[in-house]
Amino acid sequence: MKEKAIVLSVAGSDSSGGAGIQADIKTISALGGYAATAITAITVQNTLGVQAVHPVPAELVGEQMQAVMEDLRPDAIKIGMTGNVEIISEIARLLHQYSPRQVVLDPVMVSTSGHNLMTDEAVEAICTLLLPEVSLVTPNLHEAAVLLQQPIHTVDDMEHAAHLVYEKYHCACLVKGGHLTGNEMCDVLYDGHELHLFGARRIHSGNLHGTGCTLSSAIATFLAQGFPLYEAVELAKTYITKAIEAGKDLHIGQGNGPLCHFPYLVNPVNPLTEE
Repeated sequence: MKEKAIVLSVAGSDSSGGAGIQADIKTISALGGYAATAITAITVQNTLGVQAVHPVPAELVGEQMQAVMEDLRPDAIKIGMTGNVEIISEIARLLHQYSPRQVVLDPVMVSTSGHNLMTDEAVEAICTLLLPEVSLVTPNLHEAAVLLQQPIHTVDDMEHAAHLVYEKYHCACLVKGGHLTGNEMCDVLYDGHELHLFGARRIHSGNLHGTGCTLSSAIATFLAQGFPLYEAVELAKTYITKAIEAGKDLHIGQGNGPLCHFPYLVNPVNPLTEE
């Protein structure tokens, strides 16, 4: 019997440590899971922005996934940055081959500023090859608009979009409302049976780098631990709220800094100096 729930993160590496694979490892560890990884890209970035992205060969991405699947047999998989058509196709092939019970896709398609991060062909590959293999997709407003080819601005739009994504791609959908205007935030989940709204008050912070990565890996961790989808999302929302709150006054880098991925560690003790 496993001592820890195992989560495989398939995503890009962030050299600044705030997003991607690094954020996933921190999140999964903070929530009591064991993190394994398959790296899809090496990025050159910091809190000021992304300077370069170098995709890992698709075959190597697949070999990383296969090595973990054959040995560790993860309880859930989180997928983040996928990049090009070849990598997307390889990930989809492995998911189809191993049929993992829980797969959470954070579709890294559009930047925070609204710029497309992948080609139309890659977006099409995500829609046709990857979405049919996942349990949950977690698009922000921009990404949901890309998936459905229609603008999304309001909570009503988000509710309609969550339904449409499920009907079109047959996976649960959590539309994230971080880009809504105003101080009241709302995420919308449709699981194929019920619609759930998760409301929260906006936390004003300049440290929001990696929020999407963190939320999706938190959901995957709670799913791996056996929680049903609604509870996994609710627990993940609670965690990320604490992580944002704990990190809002951090001074790491000169730009959009990271969350505090270990908000439950209050005044941690250094065992090397503890008397």
